[in-house]
Order: sequence, then structure tokens, then C-alpha cells
Amino acid sequence: MEKLRNHIERQHFGFYNTKEIFVFRLTNIHGSYVEVLNYGTIVKSIVVPDRDGALANVILGYPTLEGYLADVAYIGATIGRFSNRISNASFSIGNEHYQLDKNDGVNNNHSGYNGFNKKVFDFVLEGNKVIFTLTSPDGEGGFPGNLNVKVSYEWTDENRLVIDYFAETDKPTPANFTNHAYFNLSGSEETIHNHKLLIKAGYMLESTADYIPTGNVITVGEHGFRNQSLGQVMKGSGLNNFYIFDDVESDDSPLCELFDEDSGRLMQINTSYPGVQLYTGDFLNTNKNGDRGKPYKPYDGLCLECQFYPDSPNHANFPDTILRPGEVYNHSIVYAFGTI
Repeated sequence: MEKLRNHIERQHFGFYNTKEIFVFRLTNIHGSYVEVLNYGTIVKSIVVPDRDGALANVILGYPTLEGYLADVAYIGATIGRFSNRISNASFSIGNEHYQLDKNDGVNNNHSGYNGFNKKVFDFVLEGNKVIFTLTSPDGEGGFPGNLNVKVSYEWTDENRLVIDYFAETDKPTPANFTNHAYFNLSGSEETIHNHKLLIKAGYMLESTADYIPTGNVITVGEHGFRNQSLGQVMKGSGLNNFYIFDDVESDDSPLCELFDEDSGRLMQINTSYPGVQLYTGDFLNTNKNGDRGKPYKPYDGLCLECQFYPDSPNHANFPDTILRPGEVYNHSIVYAFGTI
């Protein structure tokens, strides 16, 4: 690898539409590291120790660029302009109506065919951060406004991955970015069923069978997670639920915790977003070999996608996700890794 800066290295990973794709490796003083790509600003790996000090990658990824180019599961990718689903692939701002790509039945999911997950970003280094930049032009995917985007990655000596999102626009436009990493803290071929999960949420969104919010906020009931195992709550089927974080005092206590008892690895999540989409990977079925040397299958990993409410532009009672000229979109997600 080419050393760019203390603890930041870069390696050629291939070409996409004549543009060179790189792997950036951010290593801390303990030898733990994170790898990210300028294609889709994908998080390719998060390599952290278990309770015995053995390092392993705790997210799903591909060993080659070809795997990511063929991927349809958004593995590790930045999602935008709008994460999650927009019903009927349309919305209005004032008197203006906008039609988006219908890439999920009649709905739009993860911004359609021109989302950030398929874009090559420019990059700069600032201190110990890699910052990726992109301009999404007015009308791309049906979304209004020229949108200037920055995605910043920092890997700290405390094994914390800090992702910061920034954006500005010249027209009112929906904005809702997240990361779509699939976590499996075992670092092995075990499924996620035995992972224990905590989500500090007493309420969730009611959704239709195709995961479109009805507009109703309901109690989590039997779908709540207070350190239960995934398998205990899933009861043989997958979950794709949006949880609304409880109002908590700003004491930096984590909003989510994921724990794998066999390895002892613990992941804690904090974020500026109001909720999280839990997806247990029940539709995973890749046609390329992943880092384990075989295609991924259902429940090999789970997503905890911190974000605004899905379909927000079509629900006046949801938090406003319209970014306007003169405003700065600025949200963060922090994944902290340790052991018990």
C-alpha cells in the first residue's frame, strides 16, 4: 500500500468508467483498521479484536471491485440522496411534483438507479480523516437541486468509526444519508441469530407489507430489543423495521448496542439521527464470492441504518427532511467497538 499520511494508506482497487478506484486503509495505534473505497464511499472492512485479541473483519464485503459492481444489496455503501423508501416513487414540495425511479415495485428505494452507492467520489485528506466529495446534479434520479455532498471517515485510537455527512443545495430537496454496512461481530461464518441487540426505542413506525410507513407511530411490542438475541425476536423470519429513538439526555450513552457472546465483541452506536432501520439481511443472496470465499446468504449480516424516517417527504407528521438553500445538512454516525 502507498502511505499517504501517518496511519492512512492507499491501494489501487480497479477502474470504473475509466476512473481509478482506491482502497483507503485507516489504521490506529493498536493495529485495528478500517478500509473505505472512493466508489460509493463504501466501508469495505472494519477489522477489530475479539476478547482474546484476535483481529477479524466484522462487516460483509468483497475482495474485488467486481463484487461491488455486481452487488445489489448495497453492501457497505453510502446511501443517498434519500435513504430507504419513498412511496409511489414521488413527492411534492409546495406546488412542485417530482417523479423518481421506480426500482422497488412502484416505490423508490435508496434513491433509485443513480444513488450515491454507484458514484465515484473525489477525495481529500484532512488530518486523520478521509473526506469524499460529490456533486449530484439537478434532476438526477428525479431529485431537484444541485447537491454538494461530503462524507468524512475517521478511525480513532479508541476503535471508533466516525462518519460525518454534509450537504448543501441550490433548490429545496429531500436529504437523508446513511451507511449500509452489514455487521457480523463473530468475524466468522456464523449467522447473526445469536447476536444480542439493544435499541433504545419504545416506538417504531407501522409499515405495509412492502415496508412503506402508514404514517402511524406504534409501540415496539414484541419487536423491541432490550438485549434480546436476534433469533428470539425474529422467530424464524426477517425484520425490516424503523425504530424511533427514545428521548434521552445528552450523556453520550449508546442508542444501539450489538453483542456477540462467542467473540466478546461489542459495537455501540451513537448518532444525530432520530431513528434506525434494522434490516436482518433476509434477502441476502449475492452472485459473487464475498470475503469469506463464498456468496453471502440470508442472515449472514444485519444492518443498523441510522437515518431520518422513511418516506418522510410524504408525511407531514414526520420530521422534516427537506434541505433548503442556505442550510447545511450535517449529521453523524459513530460506531464504537470494544469487548466484554
